[in-house]
This record gives sequence, C-alpha cells and structure tokens, in this order.
Amino acid sequence: MGVQGAAIATVIAEVLSAGSFLALLLKSKMIRWSKIFRLPSWSKLQPLLRGGAALQLRNLAMNFTFLAVARATQSIDSTGVAAAAHSIAIQVFQVGGIVLLALSTVAQTLIPNEMIVKTDPVTGLVSGGIESARGTVRRLMSWGFLLGTFLGGLQIALLPVIHRFSPLVEVQKAALIPSYIASVLQIINGMVFIGEGVMVGTGSFLQLGIYTSVATVGITMALAVLPARFGLTGVWLSFGVFNALRLLGVVLHQTKLGPLSKRMILKKQEAQITPS
Repeated sequence: MGVQGAAIATVIAEVLSAGSFLALLLKSKMIRWSKIFRLPSWSKLQPLLRGGAALQLRNLAMNFTFLAVARATQSIDSTGVAAAAHSIAIQVFQVGGIVLLALSTVAQTLIPNEMIVKTDPVTGLVSGGIESARGTVRRLMSWGFLLGTFLGGLQIALLPVIHRFSPLVEVQKAALIPSYIASVLQIINGMVFIGEGVMVGTGSFLQLGIYTSVATVGITMALAVLPARFGLTGVWLSFGVFNALRLLGVVLHQTKLGPLSKRMILKKQEAQITPS
C-alpha cells in the first residue's frame, strides 16, 4: 500500500496508544467516564490554554522548519540523490538524537520536582528549593554536553558503514559530509534538548515558543542562501544555525530571563523586601 499503508499504520498505532492510556487512567481512577465530557471551569481551563497556546507556537515553528528543510532538499536536484542522501543523514542523526531527546523529558520531570521544598518525615532533613533546582540544571546540562559529545563521536565512528544505507555511490558521497555535520551537532543538541526540557519544567512555555520561532526565522534565512552555495551540506549547515539559535535561547533562559536565573531570583527577592 506504500505511503497510504504507512499512514494507516500510524493511525492504528495512535488509536491503540490512546486507548491504552485511557484504560490505564480509568483503572487507576485518575479519570471517570462521568467527567470526561464535562466542561471544566474557566479558572482551571485558562492556564492550560495559555500554556498550550505557547507550546503550539513552538510546534508550528518546528513543523514549518522541517517543511522548509524538505522543500530546500527537494529543490537541490531533480535526480533524487540529495533527498536520498538527506534521509541517510537523518538516520545517522537519530542514532544519538533519540537518546538526547529523551533527556528533555527527564529535565521536564526532575526540575519542577526539585523546585519544591521537601522535608523528610523521619529525619527532618530539608531538600529541594530553587538553589537545589539550579544545581540539578547545571548537572543535567553537563551530562547533556558529555553525552552529546560521546554520541556524536559514536556516530562518526559508524560512518564507515554508511555504504550499507544505499548501494548508490553518488548517494553515499552526497550523504558523507552532512552525516559528519549531523554528528557534530549532537554536542549542541545535548544541551538544547535538556535546556528546552528545563523551560517546560519551569513553565516557561512562551519563552520556549519565542526562542523556537526566532530559530525558525534563522534557519529560513540560512536555507535561502547556504543550499544554493553548498548543496545538501548547506541544508545541514542551516540546521546548525537553527540549533545554535535554540542554544542561545537556552542560555538566555538560564542566565537572564528564566525563573531559575540568578537575575530573576534577585529580582524576586528585592520585590519581597521592598514594602508595597
């Protein structure tokens, strides 16, 4: 069935996943049939809509980015070599990208939990809080850098077997340099994915959406110039621009604008001290 079969299989997988989650939620009594279709109050719905709209902005920016990349790749040549080589580079990228992306979910879970001050009922020891969360962010970012470097090196080590992805020599040659770029980008990705997970964990949804949108503008401008000069390599250099701008957003969030930045902590403390 070709592409249609893949689409049908995707829909079936999504329906089964949704049904499984629904069954688990019902079994654990986290939801009830009597309340599934009941409209929530505006006070409960408003923060969800606000955060959801900001995350949707990010999703739209990401989707636009991948559409722009696909368009630029398809327009490089009419033989299909660039598209085939691009798919190989994507596969090389996913060797480590999936692992690094999983760290984003870890950050989304750890950081908000660490921000809460907790007291052990047995020992009375106090843990958590803003400073503890800042330390966790620093450790996660360090691990993201180290793991990204390791996985990037692993991908480079696997590049000699790139001929197994395609029997066509021209496709293998076209995919080589983009695959190297994809490997090096894992160093940035390790920090970007964790940093964006921290943004989600701290509720900085709008900042995340804005930073991703700015990065999308950056890659769009890069795609208008670099592929014309460097071909498929230019497409992956544009990916580098995209991820570098996302990393800049992570740096701004953690050092200047995020709730865990020293600047925002001091600002909040000054507001509490200053009488109204």
